[in-house]
Amino acid sequence: MNTEISGIIVMFILTLLLSLPLGRYIAKVYGNERTFLDPVFNPIERFLFKCSGIDPQKEQNWKQQLVALLVINLVWFLLGMFILLNQSWLPLNPDHNPNQTPDQAFNTSISFLVNCNLQHYSGETGVSYFSQLYLMFLQFVTAATGMAAAAAVFYAFRKGTHQTLGNFYNAFVKSITRILLPISIIIGIILILNHTPMTFEGKQQMITLQGDTTYVSTGPVAAFVPIKHLGTNGGGFFGANSAHPLENVNYITNMTQMIAQMLIPFAMVFAFGQFINRRKLGWAIWCVMTLGFLILCIPNIIMEMHGNPNITAMGVSPALGAMEGKEVRFGTPASAYWSIATTVISTGSINSMHSSYMPLSGMNMLLAMMTNCFYGGCGVGILNYFVFIILAVFVSGLMVGRTPEFLGKKIEAREMKIAMIVALLHPLLILAGTALAAALPSQTASTLANPGFHGFSEMLYEYTSSAANNGSGFEGLGDNTPWWNISTGFVLILSRYLPIIGPVAIAGILGAKKYIPESAGTLKTDTATFGFMVFAVIVIVAALSFFPALTLGPIAEYFGMG
Repeated sequence: MNTEISGIIVMFILTLLLSLPLGRYIAKVYGNERTFLDPVFNPIERFLFKCSGIDPQKEQNWKQQLVALLVINLVWFLLGMFILLNQSWLPLNPDHNPNQTPDQAFNTSISFLVNCNLQHYSGETGVSYFSQLYLMFLQFVTAATGMAAAAAVFYAFRKGTHQTLGNFYNAFVKSITRILLPISIIIGIILILNHTPMTFEGKQQMITLQGDTTYVSTGPVAAFVPIKHLGTNGGGFFGANSAHPLENVNYITNMTQMIAQMLIPFAMVFAFGQFINRRKLGWAIWCVMTLGFLILCIPNIIMEMHGNPNITAMGVSPALGAMEGKEVRFGTPASAYWSIATTVISTGSINSMHSSYMPLSGMNMLLAMMTNCFYGGCGVGILNYFVFIILAVFVSGLMVGRTPEFLGKKIEAREMKIAMIVALLHPLLILAGTALAAALPSQTASTLANPGFHGFSEMLYEYTSSAANNGSGFEGLGDNTPWWNISTGFVLILSRYLPIIGPVAIAGILGAKKYIPESAGTLKTDTATFGFMVFAVIVIVAALSFFPALTLGPIAEYFGMG
């Protein structure tokens, strides 16, 4: 166990060490400064913009940025629907997978479009290679969409008054060419060297240790998995996700995928501090996020290492911890670490079955998604945290009797209204969706594999995962039904775009305001005191909103174990 704990610590430290130079590099990319990849990608970008007729140097205000973002996302959604509804006759379908039903295609297309990858199908049998490649394309562009939206917020808080926030298309393309694509290639090479499949052939015949003949799906896995994690998408090439031995071959690939999914959320925080020349603020934000992560992660590791107390009471010593649903090759600590990292960061990938965890471990996974701002997804993580900064600044200003300010910009009623709408939308979507599912047993009862408290947790987890753009699930839920496909589909749409529109709108409004130089009375936002204030606002909002629902699910299940 000591070796496994050491592995977790090494993964975290490596992620931090890699994210620091990456954060500085991202700030240079969005600041249009010279980087070492310019000779490679400048000609490619010029060609893309010339073909599309887009002027990347034309500045856009926040409204123009959002229009561009929403229109291009609509095009990708319609194209995804067409491919999934017609994949049976489209190319690259050696296993002859059938078309998806309209409700399933709607859910799949929306899910990958919003960076959630809530898969209501089994990866290798639910879609063709052609569909997998289109979904991989969405994994690139949706991650870049969130990063470009974050870049617009970066522009707003540079010193001075800003009527425009850069160019969405410029930040979007550079997010792919300069950041996502090069790192994905490096990760892909590591996976291939560790024997992750990379082929377009169909199922391969294999002989098991018992001598039985079986057919195992392969495919372009090594190309799919890197952006799955780097872009905090999480959708697995295989139905078992990173618990599948071909998608996650060994401990090296496990570490690589773990670092990959945490890398850009870390780096975007440091990039923000670098971009606005307030590195101390970047560190303050990262420390608050890390505190939230550790408060959730450490108990999960401890609880899973100790195992089920009911089994211990029977005289069976859980030497390896609670191993149900976990991989022996990764171990209990590494699986528990992954369970919180993937829910805090909104990746949603798994290397073990979340439904098999101890009840309070499941609660911590839910809380990671319910708070939805400790690291978070590609770009959108810092946008979600930005909303809580606005709320904390306003509360702090009221406490000291001063007009609330953030980075030289006054926070007024308009910005507060937007921030509150965004903050309250998240619990509304989760709790309303779960309440409807519980109130309509004719639609949901037959889809629950577990009765009672755990069944309620399955429903709560499904809507929480959808609202947090996460995509993981309690796998006892039979979610491929019209009810789950359509209801979660609309939750996915609202929970993706409104939390992007809100922060970008706030940033645009604040950026256009007169810049107020700092004085002795200015509220310092890069201190431990203000960091604690933001953390308290996050905890209070999450606790007040979700504690009753958690009491009905994982907390009740925990006390029911006795």
